[in-house]
Amino acid sequence: MEITLVGGDITTQRVDVIVNAANSSLLGGGGVDGAIHRRGGPAILDECRALRASRYGRGLPTGQAVATTAGDLPARWVVHTVGPVWSAAEDRSALLRDCYANSLRVADERGAGTVAFPLISAGVYGWPVEDAVRQALSVLSSATPAHVTEARLVLFGAETLAVAQRVRAAG
Repeated sequence: MEITLVGGDITTQRVDVIVNAANSSLLGGGGVDGAIHRRGGPAILDECRALRASRYGRGLPTGQAVATTAGDLPARWVVHTVGPVWSAAEDRSALLRDCYANSLRVADERGAGTVAFPLISAGVYGWPVEDAVRQALSVLSSATPAHVTEARLVLFGAETLAVAQRVRAAG
């Protein structure tokens, strides 16, 4: 699987799956989650409400992933995952890695060839960007999906892209 670092807006990526850094309610929010719901339109929210009414009455657990339609986005599906809030007192990196692994698994199960990931938990959840990139790349570089041939890490802002490029180059 090829891993690419791309600067820009995840909602404009033409891929099979766009991964959403969702909140546990699945009902939209700020940051990436809000942008995906706004650009994707009401079909995404309708499916998220149905998921809440059936399998996820208490919300989607941190690290898990679930797929919905992509609505008006240039993708086939949105895979929603809930990242952990960063904590200096508790190592939650396994949960962050689970977000990438489970999202990739859900995308692969649908036969997706291309997946665009945001930098999960690095926004309002406070995860340090360098470590968030390391966690993402550790999962993606060791994955062997059956169908996914490209995973894009879509980084918002030139500074975040530059950090990701430095982390990747450092190996």
